[in-house]
Amino acid sequence: METSKQTTVLKGAAWLIKESSPFETFIPEDYNEEQQMVKDMCRDFLDTEVMPIVERIDKMEDGLMPSLVSKAGELGLLGVSLPEELGGLGKDFITSTLVSEGLGGGFSFSVAVSAHTGIGTLPILYFGTEEQKQKYIPKLGSGEWKGSYGLTEPNSGSDALGAKTTARLSEDGKHYLLNGQKIWITNGGFADVYTVFAKVDGEKFTCFIVERDYEGFTRGAEEHKMGIKGSSTVQLFFQDCKVPVENVLGEIGKGHVIAFNILNIGRLKLCAATLGGAKRSLDISLKYAITREQFKQPISNFGAIKHKLAEMALQSWCCESALYRTAKWIDDKETELVNSGKPFNEALLGAAEEFAIECAILKVLGSEVLDFTVDEGVQIHGGNGYSDEYVISRAYRDSRINRIYEGTNEINRLLTVDMVLKRAMKGRLDLMGPAMSVQKELMSIPDFVSGDEEPFSKELKAIANFKKAILMTAGAAVQKLMMKLESEQEILMNIADMAIKTFTAESALLRVMKLAERKGESAISFESDMMRTYLTDAADKINKYGKDAINAFAEGDEQRMMLLGIKRFTKVEPFNTKDSRRRIAEKLISEGKYTL
Repeated sequence: METSKQTTVLKGAAWLIKESSPFETFIPEDYNEEQQMVKDMCRDFLDTEVMPIVERIDKMEDGLMPSLVSKAGELGLLGVSLPEELGGLGKDFITSTLVSEGLGGGFSFSVAVSAHTGIGTLPILYFGTEEQKQKYIPKLGSGEWKGSYGLTEPNSGSDALGAKTTARLSEDGKHYLLNGQKIWITNGGFADVYTVFAKVDGEKFTCFIVERDYEGFTRGAEEHKMGIKGSSTVQLFFQDCKVPVENVLGEIGKGHVIAFNILNIGRLKLCAATLGGAKRSLDISLKYAITREQFKQPISNFGAIKHKLAEMALQSWCCESALYRTAKWIDDKETELVNSGKPFNEALLGAAEEFAIECAILKVLGSEVLDFTVDEGVQIHGGNGYSDEYVISRAYRDSRINRIYEGTNEINRLLTVDMVLKRAMKGRLDLMGPAMSVQKELMSIPDFVSGDEEPFSKELKAIANFKKAILMTAGAAVQKLMMKLESEQEILMNIADMAIKTFTAESALLRVMKLAERKGESAISFESDMMRTYLTDAADKINKYGKDAINAFAEGDEQRMMLLGIKRFTKVEPFNTKDSRRRIAEKLISEGKYTL
């Protein structure tokens, strides 16, 4: 019988300094019946409406993509998380995350629908006036109007606030006149509504709602891209574009609040979409390995192929564990804020901001799991994987963009550590106490006696030690480098990678522990193999990241002591990952698809 406990809403990054309970951790096996139906509906939509015509989509057949977005809208898939009073379904954050995952394996269609429901709709929903919301949200939610988002400029790149597009008030005070250019605008060729950023009087970074037929607004030709060829990507041009003053979104000079807050949710949803793509790519590769024969037998019989299939599965499974753990935290925080009197939009934005660190981690995690999966998928296909006749080649090309947009993975790694340190300095997160405890432990004699033989005690100890490795490395780096640390990006990224591996491994462990309590350990050997294999490999990687960071800023006795600490904190029980991967692969092969 599973223990029932009161769920407490955690603070963002609190997992780094506290032990988490499996019983307070949401896992995918907790989906309710309605959520499972929504997930199935998304998969069926891709199978029936998108996959049969991916070639036509990639050729950008006129009107095809907008019609698909409209069909998704007719099924309610665009308005899952929108309030009922604005024509949406009013579902919870987990359900909307499931939609992002469920539609995530649809190549260019996934890009279009993600941009529409995310950055194309949410700025107006969260920051719009009541009049703006009533005018735009019902039509965006139904798919009658398509949404787009104009932030990036030719020279701004990751520096979003470096925009050059300007806005000045017209002489009659009724319009703002926009002048400038935007690039890489997803859905830009067919959208009806654009959220555009410009600087009022050349300095006040502000957001505007621009409609397609506004005077002075034009769109460039479609870009020819390496991947996601079927998604519309154009430049936007503004030449004294007349935007009514009532279409200012949010406050003048506060455009950064919109841009950065929307990115938190976008990063988590990108993880969900890439997870959906990874699972679909695994299924494609698995089916190929089972049917492709070499040396008079299916290539799925070979150990090298089994290793690849198992690694694709376990990385997806662990990523999924981290994703829905975080989605539930955001959902719980949103409920808490609503109950405290916050309006809907402020509640979700506040919840996403609370877990902005985890959203950055997930963006990196999901995009890199997908990249790994499609790369190994091409390898399993061999020469056929390089042919456009096989779907995996499209998956490979399309995946590459995910490490760039929603903030490059480098930016998100830097943000992960930066946000943790800033919260510590502001008193939002008590890092000092735990970091000092780790320093004291380093000076003590290691306790090699393992008296606790409770289930998963060794794995729990490993996770606790991984966190000590992070606190030790980050704490010493801050003390040694002080304000110089922000320019030592290599060290920051090492620490971020330690955190990403630890958060993912802990999420997988908590999921296994909850399942073991529910079903018994013998019934979840497959899940246990995936968790233990990931944790064992994570220990070696955290050891490497920690050593690289320490060797970059420490020397002498301090360096030797911390290197010994890293060795101690990443020591795990021996585990036969070769046999574990074989067991994982053989289950996948026997079932013919990834079933979790």
